[in-house]
Amino acid sequence: MSRFDNVFEYDSNLDGAGLRVGVVMARFNRPLCEGLLSACIHELKRLGVADGDIRIATVPGALEIPLALQSMARNGFDALVALGAVIRGETYHFEVVANDACRAIMEVQLDTGIPIANGVLTCETDEQAAVRMQPKGSECAQAAVEMANLQKAFAHDRFRQ
Repeated sequence: MSRFDNVFEYDSNLDGAGLRVGVVMARFNRPLCEGLLSACIHELKRLGVADGDIRIATVPGALEIPLALQSMARNGFDALVALGAVIRGETYHFEVVANDACRAIMEVQLDTGIPIANGVLTCETDEQAAVRMQPKGSECAQAAVEMANLQKAFAHDRFRQ
């Protein structure tokens, strides 16, 4: 249902059936990343993404995530998910990793046109990350499915004809 008369509005669609989803998880801060991954995979399955349509790749850290995403984006995935945890330390390294990983993930998404749900946590402490990992993993699964379906809706819109 549209909010405006005679104006088409795309619906949110969380049906994952038939979607191919790639997940890239950093191994640095592994317990936190595994928590993100578990929540994400559980939610993808709940939304109807078939086991055989999910691929998981692990990489050393957050800065390696974008390259793996870029490769996956070129290989037929409908949506991707980036998972990692960057925890502030005592040096400037936190800002570099957090900012560059986020920027590069966005670049891959925009350059390839494949939606990427960014689940790279950037937290002050391990405790903050632990509280956020389950909700963020689930939210990323939902965002990936919704955005893949929105991209498909755009591709089939009557304006393209």
